[in-house]
Amino acid sequence: MSESKGVLQGFKEFLMRGNVIELAVAVVVGAAFTNIVNAVVKGVINPIVGALGSQNLDNYKACLTTCHTDRKTGAFTDGIYILWGSVLSSALTFLITAGVVYFLMILPMNKWKERQAARKPVDDAPLAPTEVELLTEIRDALIAQRTTSAPVPSSTSGTIGAQKTQS
Repeated sequence: MSESKGVLQGFKEFLMRGNVIELAVAVVVGAAFTNIVNAVVKGVINPIVGALGSQNLDNYKACLTTCHTDRKTGAFTDGIYILWGSVLSSALTFLITAGVVYFLMILPMNKWKERQAARKPVDDAPLAPTEVELLTEIRDALIAQRTTSAPVPSSTSGTIGAQKTQS
């Protein structure tokens, strides 16, 4: 029971992170944006390609083996063929989507973040020393203290040393 409670608590924390919400918004915007890009490809790109051949990129195919075509529709009826027109259409859709997202969303957001960072005052206060720096200072202070002060004999070592010299 406690393990499932821990898993549910972890899932709740995961959902409440800002990144998950931003990702959900990005997916929704991306899905809505896909319709715009598809319209641009069908309404602008395909007619430009259509000036060279067929307006529908899906009609561009290459046959690898002996292929027979239907005389009425022009479609391949048998054989092995590659639908390179569909791949080209998808690649163009991707490039247009990536370009628009970068130039209309990412680039302005980066510029805005740079301006926000430039507005923040620069903190000129020195940084607090790290733990290693503090330990180094303590070590150096102890070494300096040991070398400047005369060694103080302890009571036991003094008596042992005196006993050895007497015998």
